[in-house]
Amino acid sequence: MLLRVESRSAADTQRIGEILGRHFQEGDVVGLSGDLGAGKTELVRGLARGLDIDPDVIYSPSFTLVAEHEGRLRLNHIDLFRLGEPVSSQEEEEIGLTDYLSPIGVTAVEWHRKLRSIPVAWTLELDLAIGVGDHRTLILEGRGERAKAILGVLEGTWR
Repeated sequence: MLLRVESRSAADTQRIGEILGRHFQEGDVVGLSGDLGAGKTELVRGLARGLDIDPDVIYSPSFTLVAEHEGRLRLNHIDLFRLGEPVSSQEEEEIGLTDYLSPIGVTAVEWHRKLRSIPVAWTLELDLAIGVGDHRTLILEGRGERAKAILGVLEGTWR
């Protein structure tokens, strides 16, 4: 299933993330892609709010690679920006990537397309494209019934 939504501000992008986060369940994984400044971290701040985590503690973990935040469900926030492309098996092992793709919390991976192969465990893949000013186009793609349910909720609640 494919869904396209428009965001006119960082607040909109966070709100989209919040809607998703409110409906995410243990084990859901979202891969985020887009240019620098496209709003990936803003979307994760919204996910955090939807998972009952203070969005102000969310930052781009570019130097630490992984940040874990406790809320209704744990949010595992991974940012692969500083890693090579494709991410090597050794790098995946060092950050424990496969551990984060297990059903413990919700995992958001920025720059997920750097991975050698996209794991089938992913609930959603989300591309953010920069428009004019603060305008962003978000294209969400999901496979399976979980993704269909989440995207259906977003489609029904977003303008």
